[in-house]
Amino acid sequence: MSSRRVIPIGPYHPLQEEPEFFKLIVEGETVVDMEINLGYNHRGHEFLSPELTYDQIPFLVERICGICSNSHPLACVLALEDICGIKPAPRGAYIRTIIHELERIHSHLLWVGLAGHFIGYNTVWMWAWRYREHILEVFEMITGNRNHYAANKPGGARRDILPEQVPQILAALDVAEKKTVMLTNAVLDDPVIRVRLERVGVLTREQAIAYAVVGPTARASGVDIDVRRDDPHDAYAEVPWSVPVLPGGDVFAKAKVRLLETLESIKIIRACLREMPDGPIQVRVEEIPPGEGIGHTEAPRGEVFHYLRSDGSNRPLRHKIRAPSYMNIASNVLAVKGGSIADAALTLAAVDPCYCCTERMAAFEDGKLKYSGRELLKLSWAKTERLRERRP
Repeated sequence: MSSRRVIPIGPYHPLQEEPEFFKLIVEGETVVDMEINLGYNHRGHEFLSPELTYDQIPFLVERICGICSNSHPLACVLALEDICGIKPAPRGAYIRTIIHELERIHSHLLWVGLAGHFIGYNTVWMWAWRYREHILEVFEMITGNRNHYAANKPGGARRDILPEQVPQILAALDVAEKKTVMLTNAVLDDPVIRVRLERVGVLTREQAIAYAVVGPTARASGVDIDVRRDDPHDAYAEVPWSVPVLPGGDVFAKAKVRLLETLESIKIIRACLREMPDGPIQVRVEEIPPGEGIGHTEAPRGEVFHYLRSDGSNRPLRHKIRAPSYMNIASNVLAVKGGSIADAALTLAAVDPCYCCTERMAAFEDGKLKYSGRELLKLSWAKTERLRERRP
């Protein structure tokens, strides 16, 4: 009789914010394998986008992920600017960079807080989220929203940063820097946290490269990649900053990378506020010509990629989106192996997954595409009708 057992995590689980199903294969208390089942939360952004105008699409893709609600529209407008062959207005480029880095700070502090909550350190959770509030207040001041900032448009930014707003931004950054240093020291000095996180969920550099992981997941495994540096856009080539890279590959290294990146983001924003030129915040785009364009940027979780194809009308023919979680989640198959059941949920959360970002569907058989997108829709509609007929 086999000693292997199956332990399900999901589709609904307290440590998973969205529905996904991870089937742990265990022997005793040790995880020996895992199956990942996606597809519980498909929302059809790539289907909806061609029904909207180019000015409406950035508002749609903001809703792909509430935490990355600047990353997707930024990558989208970069793709549109690629089709048009234009650069954003210099002041608009600096504003986009500031908003993007503010988002990285709030996202990383959110993750650090959740990580503390997951391991029973609710003080870390409350600290991180309390200090994150200062960043969200800056967002509300600049854009009117704590999330979904509506800051990006082809050719630049939608909203300016006013001179009277700069002191409040700098004050919030001062608080964020001081408290992030405090959190970093607290995490590094706490022996219980180190025991709980070190050598847990290890993803080696070779494994990270093989699975093409991105963002902090890659950099915590010693892979020195960052789209902001490797393919500079907006103001990233104009201000000084560095890319934190650590060799550990465990949950502890992922936490350290995010805390260090938070400090780098503060450095970038301060430099942008100091160096931001005067002038218009956008260049006028009359129309999107026929062609193809790609846009990618470094979201808090890693590279986000948008591809757009235009026929010269005011709507795209095709819009393809690849979010960073789509690359990172698969690496959990390796990271959980050999660990304990108690560490599995923490390891899954360490990549900072956004499951609804990953949802897409394709069917292959013998290496060939089995169904077109329209055929998949017809199958879905037919199943919906069958389910309706079964209702009493």
